[in-house]
Amino acid sequence: MPQAQDGASSTSPGTDFAFGVLGPLEVLRDGRPVELRAAKQRALLASLLIDANKVVPTETLMTRLWEEEPPEGARNTLQNYVLRVRRALGPTGSGAGGPVLTCAQGYLVEVAAGALDLHRFDALVDRAKAAMAEGAPARASTLLGEALALWRGEPLSDVPSERLRREVVPALTERRLGAIELRTEADLQLGRHADVLPRLRELTATYPLQERFWAQRMLALYRAGRQGEALDCYRTVSELLLEELGVDPGAELWKLHQRILTADPALTVVTADHGGARASGNLPAEMTSFVGRGGMLSRARRLLEGARLVTLTGPGGVGKTRLALRTAAEVSWAFPHGVWLADLAPLVEPGLLDREIAGALGILDQSARPGTQVLVEYLRERHLLLVLDNCEHVADAAGELLATLLRAAPGLRVLATSRQGLGVPGEHLLLVPPLDVPAFEEAGGGPPMTRSEAVRLLGDRAAASAPDFRITEENHAAVGQLCRRLDGIPLAIELAAVRLSTLSVEEVLERLDDRFRLLTHGGGARTAPRYQRTLRGVVDWSYDLCGERERLLWARLSVFAGGFDLEAAETVCSSEGADDGVPREDVIDILAALVHKSVLTAATDGHRTRYRMLETIRQYGQRRLRDLGQDVVLRRRHCAYYEDVAARAAADWCGPREVEWLSRLRRELPNLRAALDFCTTGPGEARAGLVIAANLTRVRFWFFSSSLGEGRHWLSRTLGLAPDAPGPLRVGALALATWIALCQGDQPAAERFLADCRESARRIPDDAAEGALAYIEGAHAMLVQRDPRAIALFARARERYRRDGRLGDAHMATMLGAMTSALLGEREAALADCRAHMAEADDYRAGWAYSWGLWVMALAELRHGDPHRAAGLIDDSLRRQRDIGDRWGPCWGVHAMAWTAAALGDPHRGARLMGASYQLREAIGVALAGLRPLHDAHVEAERVIRGALDARVYAAAFAEGAAARDAVGLALDTGR
Repeated sequence: MPQAQDGASSTSPGTDFAFGVLGPLEVLRDGRPVELRAAKQRALLASLLIDANKVVPTETLMTRLWEEEPPEGARNTLQNYVLRVRRALGPTGSGAGGPVLTCAQGYLVEVAAGALDLHRFDALVDRAKAAMAEGAPARASTLLGEALALWRGEPLSDVPSERLRREVVPALTERRLGAIELRTEADLQLGRHADVLPRLRELTATYPLQERFWAQRMLALYRAGRQGEALDCYRTVSELLLEELGVDPGAELWKLHQRILTADPALTVVTADHGGARASGNLPAEMTSFVGRGGMLSRARRLLEGARLVTLTGPGGVGKTRLALRTAAEVSWAFPHGVWLADLAPLVEPGLLDREIAGALGILDQSARPGTQVLVEYLRERHLLLVLDNCEHVADAAGELLATLLRAAPGLRVLATSRQGLGVPGEHLLLVPPLDVPAFEEAGGGPPMTRSEAVRLLGDRAAASAPDFRITEENHAAVGQLCRRLDGIPLAIELAAVRLSTLSVEEVLERLDDRFRLLTHGGGARTAPRYQRTLRGVVDWSYDLCGERERLLWARLSVFAGGFDLEAAETVCSSEGADDGVPREDVIDILAALVHKSVLTAATDGHRTRYRMLETIRQYGQRRLRDLGQDVVLRRRHCAYYEDVAARAAADWCGPREVEWLSRLRRELPNLRAALDFCTTGPGEARAGLVIAANLTRVRFWFFSSSLGEGRHWLSRTLGLAPDAPGPLRVGALALATWIALCQGDQPAAERFLADCRESARRIPDDAAEGALAYIEGAHAMLVQRDPRAIALFARARERYRRDGRLGDAHMATMLGAMTSALLGEREAALADCRAHMAEADDYRAGWAYSWGLWVMALAELRHGDPHRAAGLIDDSLRRQRDIGDRWGPCWGVHAMAWTAAALGDPHRGARLMGASYQLREAIGVALAGLRPLHDAHVEAERVIRGALDARVYAAAFAEGAAARDAVGLALDTGR
């Protein structure tokens, strides 16, 4: 190891770093993610990791960061990036400088053995090659599966280095393709031709000129009895090669084609695995292909290496059995006495568990000896893997028996599936999640859709049951929605695939509200037990395993949408009467039981634990709740709780907890929507909905979440349904609806809302609505009329809000008054008003408000003071807003940074930021023309920038900004 020059030493045993380059750059310190937001810092660390534990010369790093045109002072800039990366990674456990070291000719990153995914990948592939040379394809396939599971996507996909993208990424991709080819070869030797066909279909589509993949696909098709399709593949690749490269297929592909034509018997011979003599066991052959789950397979295999009992848990239909069987098959080479499956689903009497397992192991003992004793004597000298499937209904008996067997038989390993843990000392639980589904933004099709395990499973199963079905540009959005609504549950997806033989995807979606009737095998296979053939049967099985109070709470919890915490569950679902089944103090224990039985999932985020039901489990609970006659009562309680949540957020607005409240409200948005929907559909509930919608707007939640259209929708709808709402509430809600329309730039709608607001205010005695009316008149004067008298109107609104004890509303009036001063007022007054606004936000310790105070102060400096200071203020504001997840404020920060670049005489940067601001404005759907002072400032800055640049140069820079992956990072100089 080269000697470091800056005193930095190796990372100490007290600090555990892990790095990933096989996908987006990933850094973990002691298991926690380390975020490198600056693009150049990511490029620097990636450049070092590619050559980990080697000195990377300074010149090489400069080339990887800036190509052949490094900026002036590049060496000093590189040193600065190194310091920032070290600061981001943090010191080691001993206080040393971290893993990035400075050496005589450059820098290196010190990586421990196994701490870089690329190193682990290469080591696993080398071991797999050795296994293939030894005639052990099963071991090779397992090792290669683990290696390929390390890949998280395109290597270094978030690293902006063209040099790495040209020179390093293709080489890494070739290594991955080589591993895929080798694993496919191993699987073909093992007779897994049905499994590899979906993989090869995707590979030949993605890499159509790779002849080796076509050869493997042809062989797999031939072995599957599909000779015609194998020959079609040869014709297809021949045409492709001729059209693209002007060549014929190579010798290997040609010879395989001839052998298929002549039906060479040798093509169907499966190579035996010579990895060591062993008993075969009784695992059933797979009837369908195994799709996805690469990461889960790797985790299960690793757990079995070190743990003697691994229990796969999760809700019914999630694929625990299939994962267990595939895992067992892949590790079977390690068990000389075989892998044995005991399916406990049919077992009714727990006292017969030992006899059931003995039967599965093929033990023919007919003596009067206790079954446990028979098992102990049989297993004591054997080294085997026992797969116990469906243990949940005999969990206690299984736990007791396994504790005895594992103590007595040191060569025994157990892989169990259960909807709850077995409670055995040393048991390792592995929660099996649903398959990953395409995110909403991925539903536009293309490569991201094909990466979704759920979509791949649907396509594969539909190919069998509905041969004419295809995922196309016309139906890909519906396919993504179907997989999401089915929660990625494999059983539900497979049952939906059966329906695609008689229904379109859209028709299946239309009927999903009755999914328990829809998702049965119908006329399909009937060999599985009923509870495995219908979605209803699977969930019924879980319900029957629950106690009476667990069933009742399950039903009541179904009123929540998206998730909930303990406080919400206790408030909404606990019993009001002594005999109603769920006392408040018992809710916590019943929740734990439902988590244990895989009805709920629990995840701790920060300082609070949130619980969640899969949508399928939730719909089942809703049916049970309706059967109990409690659905309306529980929905009313749910609505009242979230009305109180929104009211508490409004009361705390503009204070130390405002960012906490904004984040909490974002998490609770599905529940808030459910409450609002109840208020707009249930008779007599609209007034409560109006209160919720108004309070969410008062705390600027719709702005923070960049969902102004939704906020306006709820205000409009509840206003229409609650004409008899109290006058001050109605005026306030109309004022807030006007404010949203103004911020959207929708002047006609704003004028209509404002007219209604004025008319409603006239009907209220004693000026009870003075604050709201003055506030919205001021906003209208500023944004529509560009009238400085808005300053006085905001001051009047502020004073009235303060008298009414509404400090959050008063501060918003202060902020808008300062903004009006900055944009329309005189220099001294503008600077004074903006300083007062910042001081007030600072006094309140209000993080969101302070970030806006910085932005407003920047406007004042830009117009009346120092543009350099304005740039610093905008930078600070943007960083704060990005850190708290604000989706509205950064749009205007990037706008202001563009205006500042124009004022500072940097037209190239200004043009790029003009493009970036356009991108953000389009994303949130705002019409700038409706915001006159902001529109005028933007037009003036654009005029200055265009005047300094050639039209083509401006257009190119604008387009660069409009296409930037990180528009905010561009404004912060971290997205270049």
